Amino acid sequence: MTSFAIIGHLARTDGGFSLNDLPGSGGRMDVLCRCVNTSLFLSHDLRRDVDCYLVLCGEPAAPKTIRFSGNAVRSLSPDERSAGALIKKALDIPTGSEFREAAPGISVRKGGLARLMTEHTFAVLDETGTDIRTAGQLPDAFILSDHLNFTGDEETLIAMCPRYSVGPACLHADHTITVVHNELDRRKAQWTSMNR
Repeated sequence: MTSFAIIGHLARTDGGFSLNDLPGSGGRMDVLCRCVNTSLFLSHDLRRDVDCYLVLCGEPAAPKTIRFSGNAVRSLSPDERSAGALIKKALDIPTGSEFREAAPGISVRKGGLARLMTEHTFAVLDETGTDIRTAGQLPDAFILSDHLNFTGDEETLIAMCPRYSVGPACLHADHTITVVHNELDRRKAQWTSMNR
């Protein structure tokens, strides 16, 4: 199982945003929607062995975490609006400290990065890290930021995490996920062919 966690620093934590204005009214919810789609979609299929966590840190009830589970999600289409509608639906239900299902494969709870860090051993995707092409065994859980840098508090939480880079240029979060998937796919294919 591979997991991606994306921090949405401005992302709204209630359903009071417009699907017609994900960047503005959603607090750059468009970035998170693209990350969900990139994490889960293949051409004509879904990555059933991937979970995507959205850590929402915007107004009015931060933080909240939404989980998209590739093995259970049903009503997701590969466009921002579809992911946005499911996020909106999740944010409209009452939440507690444990994940509550909002739709098949989509659940939400109160709490953010600190809680998530106790449940997964994350590596940070950062342009200053070790190149994933030359790295040894890669972890199965990655954390990255949206269009903003990690805050000081977030940097403190992730200070002990290994850091990996996808190349010399700074990429958008969803593009970074694509490169990580590509590297993991190549390694898996190589391992499979060697063990036939």
